[in-house]
Amino acid sequence: MPMWCGASMEFWEKAKSKLDLDDEALRIYFKDDFRRVFAKYVGPQLHISEGATYRTPFGIERHGMGYGQPTSHPLAGSDIRQIHDYAWPDPAWMDVSHIRQEALKFNKQYAILGGDWSPFWHDAIDLFGMETLFIKMYTEPEAVDAVFGHIVDYYASVSKRIFDAASDAIDIFFIGNDLGSQTGPLLGEDLFKRFLLPHLKRFIDLGHSYNLKVMMHCCGGFAPLIPSMIEAGLDGLHAVQTSCYGMDLRTLKAKFGRNIVFNGAIDSHHILIDGTTDYVRQKTREVLDIMAPGGGFIAGASHDTILEETPVENVAAMFETVYEYGKY
Repeated sequence: MPMWCGASMEFWEKAKSKLDLDDEALRIYFKDDFRRVFAKYVGPQLHISEGATYRTPFGIERHGMGYGQPTSHPLAGSDIRQIHDYAWPDPAWMDVSHIRQEALKFNKQYAILGGDWSPFWHDAIDLFGMETLFIKMYTEPEAVDAVFGHIVDYYASVSKRIFDAASDAIDIFFIGNDLGSQTGPLLGEDLFKRFLLPHLKRFIDLGHSYNLKVMMHCCGGFAPLIPSMIEAGLDGLHAVQTSCYGMDLRTLKAKFGRNIVFNGAIDSHHILIDGTTDYVRQKTREVLDIMAPGGGFIAGASHDTILEETPVENVAAMFETVYEYGKY
């Protein structure tokens, strides 16, 4: 059974230190079957204000833990002209010349993830503010369309440059947009189909045009949106947060297991953080018993960012159990 290991930088550094391993040796230790290649930013120098921790390609500064929260929403009060005149990034600022060589160094031992992460939903939230974005979907839908259009034009162009340079060395176009919360989808099916699905399909079609599979990371409880994702041609969903409303594994497997690959599903919210190694092994086997029949499952944690407080031995126990028990 394929295994996927994604982790926060803090957990990753802790694990490397505890096990005295470098990055690649740690991935081998956890039996990770995937590797990822990235374009590199080579555009104008990004000036980050004091106190900010990150700046997005669209000029949004963020502050706080991890990627933080946006410090402003520059398009909240903008009209169509101001939206089109905004300082949108240039796809040429991303260097793709090294990607093929980096992917080929693994000698096809692993599935290679490529393409831009493309979190167009999150970027629109940053630019408008979440409440303003939802309001504008009803009051100024053309403004929402314009912002999504510019964002997706940028990401699609970056990924096209990546695939033109290295699609023969890449297996999966991996993108990310969190559309769920602990209690259900962040937006209803009608708004999803009207404003987001056409752009998601654009990425799916782009990946398929290069003979790549397309997988999306999506947090939270978003089960009502899955049929539309399948209809649009999405090949895989990561990371299946079982602690969220509507994400019962038996239901997901029965309804959608023949039509889409599920990746993740072993609870990182409670089991990996709080459980003993024996409990982790038990719960991992339970997930495999549900998700493995018929194939179409990649085993891993229910979130790509395994947190720093997660015991290294629990993550090791999860992957050891999959390796020993997860046979097709």
